[in-house]
Amino acid sequence: MANTASISANVAGRYAQAVFELVREQGGLDQLSAQVESLGAALKDSADLRTLITSPLFSREEQEGAIGAIADRMGLSPVLGNTLRLMAQNRRLFALPQLVDRLSALIAEARGEVTADVVSAATLTAEQERRLTETLAQKSGKTVKLNARVDEGLIGGMIVKLGSQMIDSSIRSKLASLQNVMKEVG
Repeated sequence: MANTASISANVAGRYAQAVFELVREQGGLDQLSAQVESLGAALKDSADLRTLITSPLFSREEQEGAIGAIADRMGLSPVLGNTLRLMAQNRRLFALPQLVDRLSALIAEARGEVTADVVSAATLTAEQERRLTETLAQKSGKTVKLNARVDEGLIGGMIVKLGSQMIDSSIRSKLASLQNVMKEVG
């Protein structure tokens, strides 16, 4: 499984770099960013699209026709649309989720942005999100985008991942630490 993920990441990385360079030369990073976001949402929301890109039952021609129609319907740029068609011709559509991730990362890097993954016990208010974003921006020196989700199992607090740093202030982790200390004593 790790080997398959590595292959997908390598394939997607090459396609993403090519798309990114072409679009950056044309000055269309903002448009590409919006299209990549839409494509990522479509992958997340559509089981049919996920089946199309992973199922070996579809021929190259069927995949190319379907992904081409999707690209046209979504109004994707010729560079991105043609890349998706090329991926279908080469039987590489399985790497589409990694392509979306890599393109997002390249665009964010070019803009000086970083994404912080935040898991909290309860939904953050707009004020909490604003304050957290400001604090993380000061620490990192970059524009921060939050990727927030809720995990009620944390009991309270939150876990923040920013690049290679992780801050775990959840009640669940504090209880686990306390439990370990108690085991050592007893």
